[in-house]
This record gives sequence, structure tokens and C-alpha cells, in this order.
Amino acid sequence: MKYIVKIIWLAGLGISSVTGSSFAQTVLDTTQVYTIPEVTVTDRFQIREVRATAPVQILSAEELKALNVMQVSDAVKHFSGVTVKDYGGIGGLKTVSVRSLGAQHTAVSYDGIAVTDCQTGQIDLGRFSLENVDKLVLNNGQGEQIFQPARLFASAGTLSIQTLTPHFEDGKNFLLKGTLKTGSWGLVNPSLYWEQQLADKWSLTAQGEWMSSDGRYPYTLYYGDKDDRYSREKRKNTEVQNLRTEVNVFGDFSDKEQLRLKAYYYQSSRGLPNATTYYYDYASQHLWDKNVFVQGHYKKELNRRWAVQASAKWNWSYQRYLDPDYKGSIGQAENNYYQQEYYISASALYRAFDNLSFSFSTDGSINRMNADLHNFAKPVRYSWLTALAGKYVNEWMTVSASVLATVINEDVSVGSSAGGHRKWSPYFSASFKLFSEEEFRIRFFYKDIFRLPSFNDLYYGQTGNIRLKPEQAQQYNIGLTYGKQFEGLVSSLSATVDAYANRVTDKIVATPTKNLFIWSMVNLGKVDIKGIDVTANICLTPFEGYLLTLSGNYTYQRALDVTSSNPDSPESMTYKHQIAYTPRVSGSGQAVLETPYVNLSYAMLFSGKRYVLGQNIAKNRLDGYTDHSVSAYRDFRFRNMTTSLRIEVLNLLNKNYEIVKNFPMPGRSFRVTVGIKY
Repeated sequence: MKYIVKIIWLAGLGISSVTGSSFAQTVLDTTQVYTIPEVTVTDRFQIREVRATAPVQILSAEELKALNVMQVSDAVKHFSGVTVKDYGGIGGLKTVSVRSLGAQHTAVSYDGIAVTDCQTGQIDLGRFSLENVDKLVLNNGQGEQIFQPARLFASAGTLSIQTLTPHFEDGKNFLLKGTLKTGSWGLVNPSLYWEQQLADKWSLTAQGEWMSSDGRYPYTLYYGDKDDRYSREKRKNTEVQNLRTEVNVFGDFSDKEQLRLKAYYYQSSRGLPNATTYYYDYASQHLWDKNVFVQGHYKKELNRRWAVQASAKWNWSYQRYLDPDYKGSIGQAENNYYQQEYYISASALYRAFDNLSFSFSTDGSINRMNADLHNFAKPVRYSWLTALAGKYVNEWMTVSASVLATVINEDVSVGSSAGGHRKWSPYFSASFKLFSEEEFRIRFFYKDIFRLPSFNDLYYGQTGNIRLKPEQAQQYNIGLTYGKQFEGLVSSLSATVDAYANRVTDKIVATPTKNLFIWSMVNLGKVDIKGIDVTANICLTPFEGYLLTLSGNYTYQRALDVTSSNPDSPESMTYKHQIAYTPRVSGSGQAVLETPYVNLSYAMLFSGKRYVLGQNIAKNRLDGYTDHSVSAYRDFRFRNMTTSLRIEVLNLLNKNYEIVKNFPMPGRSFRVTVGIKY
């Protein structure tokens, strides 16, 4: 027991602040940190969340398994302070906003390299499966690592998706795992995962997945208030087919030198259902997506003082939109969009002392976009980001600071470009232990960050505005964290409480110009955001072989539009109203019971009322909702093979609710998963 506690204490001090490598900030032999099985213990005890200087939330593979979720977007809904826009069904668009700052302020990292979309500035989380995900990490402000690409310093929050790495049992040089999911509304989702030892220092993983669903779930359509007439309908034009494949090659040359190469391919075909309207449910629009990228990452520890790493990525994406019923001269509307990115990054870590480290990172990227629109600008964005960071860690405190320099230049083939931008972005965070015998800490952080206008904001037809300025965001956070392990009925307990304030200025909003049919993007918006996030986790061992884990989170936030187009008359239509689609209260809860016979899981999501427009009046109000799901699952071991069976009931109470107005979410559904691992 003392050994386990010591392991947890060392991990919490930040000696693994360079996650997944041996680049540690400690006087101990770093190989001891990464070869002992403390990861399972720290996940259960949630030490990293407790000792972090800025709020961090983690869902491990085991926790994801118990959550009754199929896509990354479903899992993210269980983080506190998160708003997910979900247009319903498996194929619906899903974007995430952290603490009401907007989806464009949230970076998505895939195995340490950011995923980008310069066209819209936001990432559709529906494209990511959980079949090969090892961990999801959500950081507010900035993560604990300072040894990372500069691009990961450049956002208000980061969602990190970490995929599986190969681990071979004694006497085996491969692992093969297959799963098949099936369920309501024509869901068929087979996947195959393979790990192979190629040589002493080389290994490979490959994963492929196909998903198909007709998505024709029933819903209730009300013709007015809930007391008025209604009818039972089915969603139409909701079919979706996705294919995703991925290959990773790992070169583990030593504990101090690693190489990872990744090739990724994704394609989807999906119908776009219309908003539900009275007596009309026809829809025919369709969307096709393709995405290919190749990326590499290399790390090397030169000596006890110095470590270096480098990354590179090439990304290509294509999107085709078709409206066969468009009333134009050719009888339909069809648009094709192309994006391409070249990205490089280099970082160095210097350990000045055992507890003090500095890092320097510099990234360069070229983003191009083309489309078959009339007189499309064909923009090219050249970005150069440089970050300098430092971190000090001891038993009593952790202090981290960084400054990011951003240089942007743009060019176009048609028309005028938005020109360039230069910006400095500072960050500071600290955590202090208040009592010697208790893991009770106070923490705070400050960050000044911005997000660039997307290509759509700048160049899209009559809507774009090349004079747009970057959208500014200032973040403040103060919180308390507590964690403790026990012997007896309660085995561990952890909790965090964070109060925060964000202010967004130069917010990019659309306003009408000559008439209501021609809009323009302008820097008019200002938003004041204040809130509280609470998380808690407790593990109970009522009997030998039984483990009950209870966890939950709660968020209260006031995200007010303080924009005033007329300074002399601040009481405008939306002045000091809650911004659209942001509930005042939201949260989630989960209970998992592990037994020798079967594991049982219960998960709940709830959200208070929201408003679909900035004016908080009755006709714009969207009712709150609660969504309950349950599951039972078990693994069966036969010699060298493990089979698993899982049965899930989603939206158990069959609630009819919407996250986005007139896009109903599915009611009660069933899902069965069969898995084989050899």
C-alpha cells in the first residue's frame, strides 16, 4: 500500500508532465515511472485532475466503456463546462464549445497533433470513433505539458484524443480484436483492430471500421405548445455510411528515443435532414466528406538536461454538397470544397534543475482552400507560431507560464486578402498544497488568447469580410481540489470546484446589410461569461470482488451578450441576455458496479432550458432535458481468447428532446456489441 501511495504521489508531482515518454522532471530514473503499472491507479484516483494547475478532465478507455457512448462527441457531453451542439442521429454535425467560448476556440488534438479546418474553424466530433481510443483529455486554458507543439498553446481549451499503443503479453507478438455493434434504426458497425510486433524495436497497429445506419428514428412533432395537437413522425433523409481506417508504426529504439508514424483515411456519405416543420418533412440534400492525412512524431532525450521532438503532417480534405431540388437555372445546387495543409513543428526541453524546466516550440503551416464557387478567393494562410514556456514543480506547488507569438499572412488568387496578423498571448497558472497531510490544493490560471476568422468568415460570397479582426478571449479561473485514498468501504475520493470568468471581445457575428437576405460578418460581439464547474468521484468496495464507482459533474454559467450597437442605449433586444444554446445549468452523473459476474452501468445527462436566439423570450425558449442510459456487459475468457457481450438501452425513458431547435434527438434505442480478442 505504501508503495502504491508513493507511486501516486510521484505521478501527481508532474514527473510525467511529458506524457507518454521518458522526458521527466525528476531526479529518479525515468524508466521506473513508465514501466510500473501506476496508470490504472492514478486513473481510478484521478490524481492528475486534483494536482493540475488548470482544470483537466480525463476519461480512460475503461471509463469510456462504461459510459454507453459510441462516438467521441457522445463522451464529451459528460465533461463539465461543455456545450455540444448535436443535430441528432449518428450522422448529425457535432461541435463542442468549452465554457461558452465557441467551438472555434476549442482545439482538437489527435495523438499530439492538432486537427484543423480553416473553412469553418471548428471540428465535427462525429467523425471520431472510440474503438481505438485509449484516453480523452479535456484541458481548460492549457494542459500541464510544456513540452508540446506551439499550436497546442494557441487555444482557449484543448480536447486531446489519444489512441491505443501496442502492448504484447509474454510469448505473443500480435493482438487481434474484432467487434460488431448492431441496434436500432439499421445500425451496423463492424470494426477490426490489429497489433503486430515487427521486430525488436518496431511494431504496428491497424484499425478499420465501417458504420451504416438509416437513422429513421421516430419523434413527436408538436403543432404549437405541448398542449396543442401533435403527430408521430419519422426522420427522413438521415442515412449515413462512414468508413475509417488508420495505420500506426512505432519505433521504440530505446527508453529515450521513439518514433511514431500515422496514416489516416476517413470518408462519409450522409443525408441532411431538414428542420422539422409542420406538415412538411421532405429532405433531399446530401453531403460527402473525405479526409486523408499522414503525420509523424519523433522524440529523443539527448541527456539528463536536454530533450527534443519534431512533428510533421500533410492533410487533405474534400467535401461535396448537393441540393437536387434547388430552384436555380440548372435545377440543382452542387458545391465542392477542397482543403490542404502542410505542417511542421519542432520543440526542445531544457531541465535547468531537478524541479525547473523550460521549453521552446516553433510551428509552421500552410493552409489552402479551393472551391468551385464563382469568383472564389482561393485563400492561402501562412502561419508561424512560437512558444516559450517554463514550469516549476515541488511537493507543495506547481507553477507554469508561457508566452505565444503568432504571425499570420494570407494571400488570395481572386480579390483582396485579409492581410496579416501579429499577436502575443500570455498564460500563467499555479497550484498550491494547503496542508502537509492532505491532498488539498488551491489553483488559478489566466490566459489571453484569440481565434482567427475562418475562411468562410473572410471570403464566403457576399457574407465574408476581409477586414475582420481576430476574436479575443480572456480567461480567469480559481479553484479548489481534493483527493484522498482510504482503506475500507471507501477506497478513494476526489473533488474539484472551479469558478471562472471569461470575456470575449471583437466577437464575430453576422449582421444584415442592404436587406435581410444579404448579411456580413463583423466584429460587434461582446460576451461576459461567469460560471462554476464541480466534479466529484468516489470509489466504494462493499465486498471483496465488488467495486462501485460514482461520479458526476455540475455546471452553472451566466454567458451574457453585452454587445450594444448603440452605446447611448444599452438596453437593446439582446443586451445582458443569455447567449444562444447555452444552458444556465447542466451536468452528468454515472454509476458503475463491477462484479465477478456482470458489470452494470448507468449514465445520465441533464441540461436546463436554453434559448435558440439571443433574445431570451418565451418563443425562443428550448426546454431542458434529462437523458438516462443503462448497460450490462461481461468478458468471457477461453484459453487465449476473450469474448465480450454488451447490451445497452439509450434514452431509457424515451424522452422527446432537442439540443438544436427543430432537430429532434433519438428516443429510446437499443444497442448490442459482441467482441472477440485473441
